[in-house]
This record gives sequence, C-alpha cells and structure tokens, in this order.
Amino acid sequence: MEREFSKKGSESRGEGKDSGLPENRFKSGKKTDLGETVIDYKNAYLLKRFITDRGKINPARITRLSAAQQRKLAIAIKRARHIALIPYCSAHHGMKND
Repeated sequence: MEREFSKKGSESRGEGKDSGLPENRFKSGKKTDLGETVIDYKNAYLLKRFITDRGKINPARITRLSAAQQRKLAIAIKRARHIALIPYCSAHHGMKND
C-alpha cells in the first residue's frame, strides 16, 4: 500500500514566486550613502537627518547604515545633544501652557 504525501516546501507556506508575498520584507528604497563622509558630533546638519521629529534616533533598518556606522552615529548624536548642538527633542508634545 503506497501513500501519497503532500509536499512540505515553499508551496505549502505560500512563499513561492506566485504567492503575492514580497521577497524582501524590509524597504528596498533609498539607501543612505555616506561615502567618505565622517560621522562627527560637530556636523549637526548631518546628524539631524538621522533623528525623528520627536528626537528619537532612527534605527539602522530605516537609515540603512551598517552596525559600525550606526554605533558611531548614536555616539555622535549623544555628544552633540550633551553640548547643545542639537536638541534632545524638537518640541514638547502634549505639554499644556498653564
């Protein structure tokens, strides 16, 4: 007696070419090209590109930086905040003027 088994592969999970699911789950848009630009805490214009409007540091999956570049960026942003080159937050959201 022979039994037929269903294929357990990409077809059963819906990951084939015709499944309609994206092959890459992250955004494949704009890649940050720093080139030869040195990440420095004194370059406030460069650092502001990597901060949200609320003052948070954008994650590496959004900025498309390598792990080493992201660490250098985070340290530079924290140093620039400490000496007041860039603000900790742009505005106090939710604060009432009493």
